[in-house]
Amino acid sequence: MALLNFKGDSAQTAAVNPKLEAFLQGYSIEVMPRTAEKIADFRPLLPAGTRVYIAHIEGTAIEDMVATAKRLSDEGFTPMPHFPARIIKDRATLGDWIARYQGEAGVKQALLLAGGVATPHGDFATSMQLLESGAFSGFDRLHIAGHPEGNRDIDPDGSDKMVMEALRWKQAFSERTNAKMAMATQFCFEPAPVIAWAERLAAEGISLPIHIGVAGPGKLQTLLKFAIACGVGASLRVLQKRARDVTKLLMPFTPDDFLTALAEHKAANPGFGIESVHFFPLGGITANATWAIQNGGAATAPATPA
Repeated sequence: MALLNFKGDSAQTAAVNPKLEAFLQGYSIEVMPRTAEKIADFRPLLPAGTRVYIAHIEGTAIEDMVATAKRLSDEGFTPMPHFPARIIKDRATLGDWIARYQGEAGVKQALLLAGGVATPHGDFATSMQLLESGAFSGFDRLHIAGHPEGNRDIDPDGSDKMVMEALRWKQAFSERTNAKMAMATQFCFEPAPVIAWAERLAAEGISLPIHIGVAGPGKLQTLLKFAIACGVGASLRVLQKRARDVTKLLMPFTPDDFLTALAEHKAANPGFGIESVHFFPLGGITANATWAIQNGGAATAPATPA
């Protein structure tokens, strides 16, 4: 079976795969304030209660972030804003952000991460510092970043030594605080390395649930651009190989085969650490939501997804 499915039309014509349908239940999706503004109403696109991450890119005003969170909450979804440590000036700023999110949008979930800037803007440099601050004690759920193919910003030598040390620390934090946590990963394109990574984590005693990052439907050129910019590792070769075939360069990508492989592995191994799917809608929110609906991801999600 091919690793990826590239179709001339993103429409699904075959019957829904029951294993994939089950795997998609409770999926999450990521937006930015500027991309959310393009959607008149999320309710026809996403299952009720869907967790919607709100990416906080450097330079985005906190007012825009909070307004997006409030809008999503008002429409019946569960907003999960990003808290990038390196763009938060100090503890007072962190406290102000949290107060705004909770007071104006009822936010109870957050993704804590270091952030993409090289030099911290203030007191925080890592998600561990945010966790240690105690500022998130009133949140129901905290997610952290996962890197199935490593992260050269953290491990410049190409290893995953520092990434793994950080995960062990966060696992221990979860255990000693009873914080409800999970890791949302960078998007990947090849199932075998993802499966091997998840199994390695389990073998090393890291049991934080994995919400696997998936690139939604989009043009191959678009995905290549984002994959290179985000430092996607080994599975980038799948896109690069496809790009060398000029007859298929303009054909859109859909994540059918990648997710089907993971869904089948999960069905055969119920204890497998991947708990949920997290979409990066690189080709657009509507295209991503439509693909999910066509593949069985439209059942009503619980008010607070697992």
